[in-house]
Amino acid sequence: MRFYATTPIYYVNAKPHLGHAYTTIVTDSVTRFHRLTGYDARFITGTDEHGDKIVQAAEKNGETPAQYVDYISGLFRATWPKLEIQNSDFIRTTEERHKKAVNQFLDIVNKKGDIYYGDYGGYYCFGCERFYTEKELVDGECPDHKTKPQYIAEENYFFRMSNYQDWLIDHIKKNPDFIRPERYRNEVLGLLREPLDDLCISRPKTRLTWGIEMPFDNKFVTYVWFDALISYISVLGWPDGELFQKYWPSAQHFVAKDILKPHAIFWPTMLKAAGLPLYQHLNVHGYWQIGQAKMGKSIGNVVDALKLADIYGVDAFRYFLCRDMVFGLDSEFVEDALVGRYNADLANDLGNLWQRTLTMLAKFGGGVMPDWKTLADESNWGKRVTEQILAEYQGNFRAMAPHRALTVTWEFITMLNKLIDSEAPWALAKDPAKADHLKAVFHRLITGLALVGAMIWPVMPATGEEMWRRLGLEPGNMTLDLAKLQSMLIPGRPMAAGEPFFPRVEFGGEKAATKASSAKAPESPKKVEEKAKKEADVPAKKAAKGDIQPAEVITFEEFKRLDLRVAEVIAAEAVPKSEKLLKLTVKTGDEERTIVAGMAKHYTPEDMVGRSVVIVANLAPAKLMGIPSQGMVLAASRREDGQEELLSLLTTAAPMPSGSKVS
Repeated sequence: MRFYATTPIYYVNAKPHLGHAYTTIVTDSVTRFHRLTGYDARFITGTDEHGDKIVQAAEKNGETPAQYVDYISGLFRATWPKLEIQNSDFIRTTEERHKKAVNQFLDIVNKKGDIYYGDYGGYYCFGCERFYTEKELVDGECPDHKTKPQYIAEENYFFRMSNYQDWLIDHIKKNPDFIRPERYRNEVLGLLREPLDDLCISRPKTRLTWGIEMPFDNKFVTYVWFDALISYISVLGWPDGELFQKYWPSAQHFVAKDILKPHAIFWPTMLKAAGLPLYQHLNVHGYWQIGQAKMGKSIGNVVDALKLADIYGVDAFRYFLCRDMVFGLDSEFVEDALVGRYNADLANDLGNLWQRTLTMLAKFGGGVMPDWKTLADESNWGKRVTEQILAEYQGNFRAMAPHRALTVTWEFITMLNKLIDSEAPWALAKDPAKADHLKAVFHRLITGLALVGAMIWPVMPATGEEMWRRLGLEPGNMTLDLAKLQSMLIPGRPMAAGEPFFPRVEFGGEKAATKASSAKAPESPKKVEEKAKKEADVPAKKAAKGDIQPAEVITFEEFKRLDLRVAEVIAAEAVPKSEKLLKLTVKTGDEERTIVAGMAKHYTPEDMVGRSVVIVANLAPAKLMGIPSQGMVLAASRREDGQEELLSLLTTAAPMPSGSKVS
């Protein structure tokens, strides 16, 4: 089984931005999924380096076109590894291997009689580098660049694209998933209801010299689409290369909707004219928009992808792009939404599942993979995972719905979190008669975490691989085969929680914490932090036994303002560089929050996980040792003369559901 994926060959009139990053990340993710499921997968990207805009950009920068394209192409090539993108090859349209393929392609089509010389006049947009008809203009302007195109009349070479209109309509109708999602298939069929014009494929050297010279007329250079599109096969060594024979039959293109027509109409008819087989699928996604406008350099509203990845982490950035855009539809980029996804999905759901499981395994299971004990519903669970969860996950990836594949993954994560809540390993650990049952719970949780690591790997490769390493597994053996995975989980193998994968963040990360949209504390964060440090380092004065000092009197109405709640501690860790603080993740009903508490001298992180505590839920947020804290854990304390301070957590006499109000 083989899989061959291509991104567009990106035009080098601008540096890489979020739009480029999305297409490349989603293509990389789908390619990784195919590798994960046993395919021999190849993925290529590259740069389109000829045309009017390149000459103009080079002149503006005081460079030759060659110097300019070398620099910008280098930026694209350098960006992709920083975003964990693993392309198999990188093609530049200025390379000799590509120029050779373009000349051969033109010769074949010309000898067939499908290229002719003629006059043409039309409305030319230099931003798009294409001619528009009057019907295609919006109020006389280019629909993308909002500028009036220039009317140009000149002699050029043309491809008899109109000869293939009926054939293309028939092919699209007979192959419903040739163009997907369906909305774009319907759009192309709508375009094909009108007579198809022949395609201008050259530019006279009197107007443009920066291009590949036509093999049959040295007074012309090849126009962009009869140059750039051929890169998809030139990179495979067409016509005689082994890679072309091996991978082209399984080709899939990934493009944004602004280049739908060239890929859905120009390219198939070009391939047909050259006697070559068509690609399998054209996968078309929508725009990332800023303020309802398409993101693009010429419009001036680009988002720096690398900057966002630096602030929030590459895997979190990749996750947000693949999860938040429904493939095929437009999506508006809002950084607050990225932060929301990060905290809810990654910090709370995935991060807490990992931390809870491995912390409890260390405390109650010796920190090693337990013997394989099974729960009563083991066969049903395995069947549900294999036939429902994994089947839906794989089906969505193959149907080009990575957002739905991630939704299924997070449903599985929720299922594992609920398993912890229902089985309560901390309670099982107190009963020696339930030791085997506890092992069975841990075995299922560890198996589930390993499977989650594999499921997120296509989109979040670094996190998926690190999860496997911490579970004592080799990332190179990653699999979605449940039985094979279980055979790798060897009893007695050490496992470690390690550092949290996704500590909670604020808008803009720590570098822009003042932009966070959460409620503000009455004092500045700096003052609150200084105050907290002082209180943590200097023991508070405690009243001696029998010498209780009266407190300030408050009214009943003032007391009612306190929101006291029962909370379950689901994760805990020591705060670096502090002897007294613990960072707790607590659950109150359906809500999870972080609380920093000064109890490290009295309770270890392992002691805290699974405990039921009482918190002040409506305390103004504050930052303690740089960590946002949302509430306070209540405890009783006392100190006898010359004795260590004693601390005892407040809890309820009988078990109460988390979120229960205390009054």
